[in-house]
Amino acid sequence: MLSVLIVLSWAGCKRPQPFTLTGPPPVTVAKPGRESVEPSIDLTGTVAAHQTVNLVARVQGFLETISFQDGSFVNKDQVLFEIEKDVYQEKVALYQAQLTGSQAEYTRQVGMLKQNATSQADVDKALSNRDQDTANLAIAKINLGYTTVRSPFDGRIGDHLVDVGNVVGSNAADPTKLATVDQLVPIYINFYVSSRDALRLRKIAAQQLGPGVKPGVGKVPVFAGLDDEDGFPHKGVLDFADNSVDTKSGTLQLRAIFPNEDKILFPGLFARVRIPLGPPGPALVVPNTALANDQIGDYLLVVNAQNVVERRNVQVGAGVGEMRAITVGLNENDRVIISGQTAVRPGATVTPQEPSPTPGPTAPK
Repeated sequence: MLSVLIVLSWAGCKRPQPFTLTGPPPVTVAKPGRESVEPSIDLTGTVAAHQTVNLVARVQGFLETISFQDGSFVNKDQVLFEIEKDVYQEKVALYQAQLTGSQAEYTRQVGMLKQNATSQADVDKALSNRDQDTANLAIAKINLGYTTVRSPFDGRIGDHLVDVGNVVGSNAADPTKLATVDQLVPIYINFYVSSRDALRLRKIAAQQLGPGVKPGVGKVPVFAGLDDEDGFPHKGVLDFADNSVDTKSGTLQLRAIFPNEDKILFPGLFARVRIPLGPPGPALVVPNTALANDQIGDYLLVVNAQNVVERRNVQVGAGVGEMRAITVGLNENDRVIISGQTAVRPGATVTPQEPSPTPGPTAPK
């Protein structure tokens, strides 16, 4: 009897489980908006120098001077480094003296040959010595010139890699690297387009500029902007298109060139790139957050009349603030999932909800 009471008492102390009603997960849906959008291809590119030169020591000697500030802009032919000159100046003086003597001997031998006082062999030997001294002097002057390292163009130099007092140029097979200079005016932006966008670009360019294997190279306008800039303030032109599409990635390499006179762009930066495809026109737009991408391409999740999620493969156009134009694959009456899409999959039943209205300003009392 006692054990029965204990069991009943324990059962009576259990808390009742809460009753929960489960159903299709809620998602926020909205129909696409309509904006005036300039059709374009929007991409991400990487800024690259127009030219990059590694400055190396081409003769051996002690590094005597460094005549620039690390990271500064330098001018073409500006002196940047100087390697000890004494040895090379002495060699120039030596070969100059030898050339003076050998030239005099050659002139003497020619005069003696006219008087039959010497042989043609002696004249030829004197000529050979004169020519050898001429060549040695020329090489000595070149080496003396290498002791002064100048900038090959206007650009920006990095940090110096060798300090004053070190011996440089001691290994001819592996020359001492002194610094690197990048040419920034003009400058390149490299980027890649999908094979689909490459066909679109070729078609538009051919319509505007005439047919050709690579229509528009050197003429098609390209605009760029950095992460801290609004819009695409930098204007350039398409400069290069690769010969073929990479079969592994399905992309084509392109390059644009920009004047960059203000030197805002510099190598290594990521840049937003836009290639216009025509005049502005009406287009359907959705929030950027609604878009997703996988190996197949860009897509949206929409809710059909039966509240079932469907996948819509789409082609995207230009961005308008926080919105993105959809050029193919979407209808104006589609209910696009703009929030909660990460928790659902195509084929799932959901509870669609309209987005909450943005509260307006509070009226004064």
